[in-house]
Amino acid sequence: MPHSELRFIKNFLAYEPKENISRVPRKTRGIYALYQYSKEEKTYELVYIGMARGERSGIRGRLEKHARSKQDLWTHYSAYEVWDNLHEEEIEELEGLLRHLFKHDPNANRLNKQKSYKKLGRLRSQTRKVWKKQEKRRQP
Repeated sequence: MPHSELRFIKNFLAYEPKENISRVPRKTRGIYALYQYSKEEKTYELVYIGMARGERSGIRGRLEKHARSKQDLWTHYSAYEVWDNLHEEEIEELEGLLRHLFKHDPNANRLNKQKSYKKLGRLRSQTRKVWKKQEKRRQP
């Protein structure tokens, strides 16, 4: 297997048709995205970002579940396998960061019930306090 130059991502597939779910090995841990392809505009609209821990089914199992329950809402997927030494909490953090980045996008994450990542929200509040104190110290 070739060695990835990336620190978090070991392997990935991008913009694969839903019919190609079987290309993802079972119990693959990582992040995945679902897209709705527009033939007229030739664009991929991000509709969901998810995480798979790999304990039971992994990314492939999650994609299969989405294919059964939300079949008309997406046409393509991307799958990002993480390295084996990444802990579940680190995968969760990556997913939370991505969800945060797309939180206010009117199209992305429309399938997500959880649109925010609480740990990131708490960190933002903490950072505001710390940086505000530092700003006051720098002012003459």
